[in-house]
Amino acid sequence: MPSAAVAQSYQFSSIEIDGNVRVDDSTILSVARIGVGQTVTAAQVSAAFGNLTASGLFESVELTPRGNSLLIEVVEYPVIGVVNFEGNRRIDDEVLAEAVQVRAGRVLSPNVIEADARAIAELYAQRGRTAAEVTPQILPRGNNRVDLAFVVREGDVVEIERLSFVGNRAFSSYRLRNVLNTKQAGILRRVIQRDTFVAERIALDRQLLSDFYLARGYIDFEILSVTPELARERDRFFLTFNLREGEQFRFGEVSVVSEVDGIDPADYERELRVRPGDIFAPSTLEMNIARMESLAESRGLRFIRAEPRFTRDNTNGRVDVEFAIVRGERIFVERIDIQGNTTTRDEVIRRQFRVAEGDPLNPRKIREAAERIRALGYFADSSVEPRAGSTPDQAIVDVEVEETTTGSLGFSVSYGAQQGIGFGISFAEQNFLGRGQQFAASFNTVKGSRDISVSFTEPALLGRDLAYSFSLGYRETSSFNANFDTREAFLNNSLGFPVSEYGRLTVRQGLLAEKLTGLQEFEADGVTRKDSLRLIDDQVGGTSITGTLGFTYTHDTRNRGVDPSRGWIFSWTQDLGVGNQNRRFLKSEARVGYEMAVLNENVTLKADGRVGLLHMIDGQSRYRDRFQLANVMRGFAAGDSGPRDFASAANDVLGGTRYAVVSLEAQFPLGLPEEYGLSGGVFADIGSVWGVDGINGRPITDINTSDGTSDSASRHLRATLGVSLFWDSPLGPLRFDVSRPLKKQPYDESQNFDFSIVSTF
Repeated sequence: MPSAAVAQSYQFSSIEIDGNVRVDDSTILSVARIGVGQTVTAAQVSAAFGNLTASGLFESVELTPRGNSLLIEVVEYPVIGVVNFEGNRRIDDEVLAEAVQVRAGRVLSPNVIEADARAIAELYAQRGRTAAEVTPQILPRGNNRVDLAFVVREGDVVEIERLSFVGNRAFSSYRLRNVLNTKQAGILRRVIQRDTFVAERIALDRQLLSDFYLARGYIDFEILSVTPELARERDRFFLTFNLREGEQFRFGEVSVVSEVDGIDPADYERELRVRPGDIFAPSTLEMNIARMESLAESRGLRFIRAEPRFTRDNTNGRVDVEFAIVRGERIFVERIDIQGNTTTRDEVIRRQFRVAEGDPLNPRKIREAAERIRALGYFADSSVEPRAGSTPDQAIVDVEVEETTTGSLGFSVSYGAQQGIGFGISFAEQNFLGRGQQFAASFNTVKGSRDISVSFTEPALLGRDLAYSFSLGYRETSSFNANFDTREAFLNNSLGFPVSEYGRLTVRQGLLAEKLTGLQEFEADGVTRKDSLRLIDDQVGGTSITGTLGFTYTHDTRNRGVDPSRGWIFSWTQDLGVGNQNRRFLKSEARVGYEMAVLNENVTLKADGRVGLLHMIDGQSRYRDRFQLANVMRGFAAGDSGPRDFASAANDVLGGTRYAVVSLEAQFPLGLPEEYGLSGGVFADIGSVWGVDGINGRPITDINTSDGTSDSASRHLRATLGVSLFWDSPLGPLRFDVSRPLKKQPYDESQNFDFSIVSTF
């Protein structure tokens, strides 16, 4: 526009506009900010040119002064007719359409198109395809209209080829890689989704790594940098964490002082659960602060805070802690605002808080509530933040959540030569109707293992920490592991609640109706009987109805105590049963276990001892009530090991009324890349199942071996040694055991291989 600078000022008596079709003259003059008869400078004419160009309405603009008239010539951008996406197989068109700003019927804008291409590429990068390329293509259609296509070359998933750590001395890279949510690519790279590079995941990994070190006393731990490096071929990433570990600290002297009149610090010192020498960890501090503040609340004292004050001893790696009982700020919770929960009800989220509107604001309780909300598993993301309220002494707690899927539906078809074709369907929902309840139902038509069951759990009965569970079902089993078939219907109820910091009590009721079928007949004492007097009482005729009342108490400090690398578990279970044929019994089991991580937490050692006793108050025990050897010791075949009745046609296994087992186990890395999710273990079990009560008032005398040399119901010691392979598979943690009994009875059958889904108690 060279002519715009010829004169210093202009006064146009007329303005001519040419080339506009959709945009009217008044709109162009409004954008240009020049009017007829108005005196304008050369700079204002240049500004008008810039305004029209920046409006995004025109492909080209030309302003030409002609004496006392101005010619404005424009070429309008075409209108978009159709917006298409091509080459996208991994992401649906609907998802891409939501990510872009362009729409059919809008004016074409190169800047918007370029931004939309970048947005699509970013969407692919979030799914690990950082090599994706997006090319906009404009297809003229005439009449100043065009079609727009975003051509996508998705490329392969860009995986993390190597996860490295620099500066780690206390823990191996293998151990630290197990902490991270991100994983290295391995042989399962087509299945595992956490081995793709997602920049947003680094923030989570940084937090996990910091929590890991802080929980182990490394209070000066710092992540100096996280460096993602893309290979030259753009097909893989190398991710490096640069760390500064610092030294490990432990608790030194721990004391309590009071700065509030009328409060005796000795009362609060008795609430401490930490000793000098314990690992200095934030969780331990929080636990002791919570105990002291709870004591104050129980005494009606509001706004009392336990404030930790630290004195570091860098030479000895100790931190002396003085808990000061002080009066905190008088700030109340005005309200709790919850947003983002489209399915989950507000009450499910609100009950995770131990404070309500009108209560004193306690930052520690807000943090704990945030952790409980995340632990629900109902949300892909959540945040809990307090902010200023309507007055200086009020605070509003904002809760933002993002829902995620919590249900599953499964179908199955099976075929067996004897069973024929069978169908199965299962449904499970962890957040039933948004109430935080668990519901599951299954139906299986396979002959010999038909099953229909329904279960329901309310985790917060009456809005309290009371977990109520109910299950109802019918089940059939074939003679796969025994010389008989079973049909049973059951009804169970249970109620669980905490009784201490690490303790939980569950009380339960059960009702079982069971019938045994398929029993063989044989001659014994000149009488034709059903198979095994020890298995079934002829007077009962194979039918049993049993009602039970019981409880389980569990005290578990594993991964929750003052030292996250070790802990105890103790459990005690008792059930009082009453059945037909005047049967009354008390079944008791106890367990004591300890586990610890050694060698920089690369190896986990476990020791476990269990005992059980079935005491018949009246009547005689049944096969189902007794303990089975294969259920308490590894390496023995189910239904073919333990005390037997050698007077029966099939030398039936009876089970025992007592058992005692000690298990030792070690789990360790195999030296394989940890992205495979494989680790190894060795184990040893030693113990036995023994004891069988009399039948029809007659003591057991014919349970000797065929040569009459051994009473199979005696306390015969058995021992097993084995190796394990653990696999953290996409389907969940799996375990494979190969074992061999080192000591067993001649009539015991071995089971050298076993497969199971790993579960924790």
